[in-house]
Amino acid sequence: MYVLTTISDTAALPPSSFPLPTARALENWLNAKYSDRILPQVGLCVCFHSLISTSEGLIAHGTGLVNVNVTFRLIVWRPFKGEILQGTIIQSDREGGVWLGMDFFEDLQVPPSVLFEPSAFNVEDGKDESEGVWVWRSENADAENGKGYDEYFFDRNEKCLARVEMEVWNDVPPQMTKPAGAVDGEAAVEERKQPYAVQASMMHSGLGPKLWWLGEEELAGEVQEAEEMGEGNAGVGADGVV
Repeated sequence: MYVLTTISDTAALPPSSFPLPTARALENWLNAKYSDRILPQVGLCVCFHSLISTSEGLIAHGTGLVNVNVTFRLIVWRPFKGEILQGTIIQSDREGGVWLGMDFFEDLQVPPSVLFEPSAFNVEDGKDESEGVWVWRSENADAENGKGYDEYFFDRNEKCLARVEMEVWNDVPPQMTKPAGAVDGEAAVEERKQPYAVQASMMHSGLGPKLWWLGEEELAGEVQEAEEMGEGNAGVGADGVV
């Protein structure tokens, strides 16, 4: 899930960073530039890891900036194919399927074709399409509802497990363009694609909402244990192991 990648760049250190040790000033500059940024074909940058090499600083004419050529390592989030990720359902729609959000990433998509079969998009009477949810209808002749199948819902805010299948990279233009057929004077309102998305599946035993497999009591115990571990790690500093 987390990998180290090596990058070379030219850091432009402002005069305000001169009192700091050079390594610290470079770390601050690199974190400010790369943290929480998507690098094409690399992944989601998390934070600076370590310096490999640096050049002597050259003062830029007229700005006072000190330019330093650096080679360094970054911690990058990029899940591999087949990895199991945990997320929370944040959105469902008829065309796109189910969207999961993690604490730092919300472009984890599970298309309808890789949900449990047979699954259908269900919208209750009187409700808007945006409030619909996907439902897995598992055959069961003894189902209590008398329909010959049990219904399992992909409800919002449910914690789910999903298997990574592929990555989707999009070239994002620096400026938004007007949609086709826009009239003169109309603002550019075209929705921009996410630069990096992950497509996953939920079509194997153990995947999907954890409530299906664990039950309410076991899931509550797991959540409590995770919270206790989080409190225990609250004092880990920046030098802790990632």
